[in-house]
Amino acid sequence: MLKRTLHRQKKKLANSKNQLKLLSGGVFENENLPTFKSSLEKTQNFPLKPSKLEILQINLGYMCNQVCAHCHVDAGPDRKEIMTKDTLKTCLNLCKSLGVKTLDLTGGAPEMNPNFKWFVEEANKIGFEDFIVRSNLTIIMSNKKFEYLPEFFKSNNIRIISSLPHWTKNKTDNQRGKGVFINSIEALKKLNNIGYGKANTNLKLDLVYNPSGAFLPGDQISLEKKFKKELQEKFEIEFNNLLTITNLPVSRFLDYLIASENYDDYMETLVNAYNPKTVNKLMCKNTLSVGWDGYLYDCDFNQMLNLKLNSAVNHIRDLENETQVNRNIRVSQHCYGCTAGSGSSCQGSVT
Repeated sequence: MLKRTLHRQKKKLANSKNQLKLLSGGVFENENLPTFKSSLEKTQNFPLKPSKLEILQINLGYMCNQVCAHCHVDAGPDRKEIMTKDTLKTCLNLCKSLGVKTLDLTGGAPEMNPNFKWFVEEANKIGFEDFIVRSNLTIIMSNKKFEYLPEFFKSNNIRIISSLPHWTKNKTDNQRGKGVFINSIEALKKLNNIGYGKANTNLKLDLVYNPSGAFLPGDQISLEKKFKKELQEKFEIEFNNLLTITNLPVSRFLDYLIASENYDDYMETLVNAYNPKTVNKLMCKNTLSVGWDGYLYDCDFNQMLNLKLNSAVNHIRDLENETQVNRNIRVSQHCYGCTAGSGSSCQGSVT
């Protein structure tokens, strides 16, 4: 019922007085707003080219124990897309051949991939400068079979990046689901107890803040100070860094914008906040995103829009060297989200 309603709303939006054109993957282009391509051209940044590949971000599958309202992956317990062991082996070979500095595992809940433990142990043997798992925290508390995760992360020196929308229960649960806040707090305590987020250890624990509505995130440094103060005073919880990420008009957040009739205003906000100083630091410049089925993308947002790599080679099995540096990065209107204000990437604000 909800999907039918959203389909009608999208159709209505595409035929509205604003003359919106439906682009690839469910992105809209408003004829009254400049295209992202034209904004890049105006600041002499088009075509957008990648620099040296440093980060390989791998989506291990869309299955997740949560169903978050803003999720651009549209992840949930009912998703069956899972990366196979053969594709994981190909990813390991690629990391070795390209000398990738950072391995970034995401999902869904990447821990729900049945080969997750094996893959982390094998990948850890390669020796990355930074090895990231994007854990939603509640996976640790969801089932006894995941109780091993904190010690497993520690033994493999994993940097944990986890989303926590707010230091209060209501705002967190409204975005990520009932009971998420309490379980997240308990998971953070478990991680703190074994050294994660502590100043005197190398066990990095970073939190991610996404706005709960149709607005840009606040200043990352100021928000980090507030988060640290509130979590310490209320729960004696410590963490290393807060990463602010702008919600892009993709998947569930796009559906929210349409259902709440905020799409036009939000896109206008993103366009008006375009900051050319963010362009050279965009994550698509030094990152490749690998989908659960092995296809390659400039970023995980393009992955969700099925905008594959702009190259004759766009599957990991065919990528033997770093020839992809000569390609043009695929852009569309959603890219305004990464260049608005202080900019946004999977590593937080970029300026």
